[in-house]
Amino acid sequence: MSLTSASVFLVLAVLSFETQSFNATTPGCHLHPFNVTIRSDRRGTCRGTQVINACVGYCESSAFPSKYSVLAASGYKHNITSISQCCTISKLQKVKVHLFCGASRWEEIEIGSAESCQCATCRLSRY
Repeated sequence: MSLTSASVFLVLAVLSFETQSFNATTPGCHLHPFNVTIRSDRRGTCRGTQVINACVGYCESSAFPSKYSVLAASGYKHNITSISQCCTISKLQKVKVHLFCGASRWEEIEIGSAESCQCATCRLSRY
């Protein structure tokens, strides 16, 4: 059994996560490791686990009265300007996961894991 791109999509669709509670008292945006279990299908024909990293934490955001030029350009409807930052992955690394398929047969896939994190402008397209 060879994992095609279609089955990799299926693999990623049936991920299950196990994580320890994150201590949010540490300020900022940080790497946080967690275990991921990957199965090739719902029956777990091929299965493997791997520790990967996610970016967790918080970043500064602010809101302030808009400048006159912004007010005028918006027809005096945009009276508050906000700047938001989100904790995001700044560098991604590929991690190989070995999936055991039974009868001493193994498959290997690559998944993404955060290598470093940063506070950056929040954008819906990232999530």
